[in-house]
Amino acid sequence: MERATLRDVARLAGVSVATASKALNGQPQVRASTREKVMQAASQLDFSPNTHAQALITQRTGTVGLLTSDLEGRFSIPILMGAEDAFGTDQTSVFLCDARGDSIREKHHLRALLSRRVDGLIVVGARPDSRPSLGRDLPVPVIYAYAPSDDPADLSLVSDNEGGGRLAVDHLIRCGRRKIAHITGDATYGAAQDRARGALDRLAQEGLSVAGGEVWFGMWSEAWGRGATRMLLERCPDVDAIFAGSDEIARGVVDVLHEERLDVPGQVAVVGYDNWTILAANARPPLTTVDLNLEQLGRVAAQRLFAAIGGTLGSGIEKFPGRLVTRESTASLR
Repeated sequence: MERATLRDVARLAGVSVATASKALNGQPQVRASTREKVMQAASQLDFSPNTHAQALITQRTGTVGLLTSDLEGRFSIPILMGAEDAFGTDQTSVFLCDARGDSIREKHHLRALLSRRVDGLIVVGARPDSRPSLGRDLPVPVIYAYAPSDDPADLSLVSDNEGGGRLAVDHLIRCGRRKIAHITGDATYGAAQDRARGALDRLAQEGLSVAGGEVWFGMWSEAWGRGATRMLLERCPDVDAIFAGSDEIARGVVDVLHEERLDVPGQVAVVGYDNWTILAANARPPLTTVDLNLEQLGRVAAQRLFAAIGGTLGSGIEKFPGRLVTRESTASLR
């Protein structure tokens, strides 16, 4: 069976070869109804355009680079999945490179991606704190996701951690809890500070202070969750809710509450953060937690990159709200 040509697509769609070419290449001069007819004809004929010829015509390769420093992939993979969902609708291919937190390796990957003539880049950080900009003299647009660029002229898409902390505490208040503690991770992480700030703001709005008299900063680990909970119970034995800054910490919190024969959520409700499903959904009881909406962040990063490739690149920081995933670790007081 002979391979379908552009002329075959144009004939089936009832348009000229030039119009069919413009429609398939995403040129703006084509009406939406005409573009739809051409796309349907191409699909019906299983037409595959010549990518080299397209690149010569459009000056685009149909490829983008995703440069990450997140070796574990816990945050970058959902962002990549969201970006690929968006890129897939436009038949754009993604090159994924992991710099492993090494600036020299990152420069090497950047040179390699630019040598492949990618149309643009999405840079994903390992932690939600600002990172050095790749600079303003690159030949392609760059979008920063999860970790913002330190240059306000760049466009960065990040999670709204302060809003997430507010969301978690608001849920606990709505469940009737009044003595709410906050155990979280490393105080040098901007995310830990932002989540705590949001939590304290929501408590203050309700006329409440944080149970135990302070935010318990420490490590992003179950061990810290256990240790901090023991100290908290010594200081504030009548605590009725704990907001943990991560699901790992929340698992440690629940362990100690079980050891102390405190019912979760009957006596103490627990909310985690991240919605790391392997931890949150498999906890006993399953954890209510704040989801970072990273796939959605990835989809929007891809959309912003599409716009930038087309000539419209914004700047500054866009914050994306999390969403509460309610499970059995929280319930209204009876």
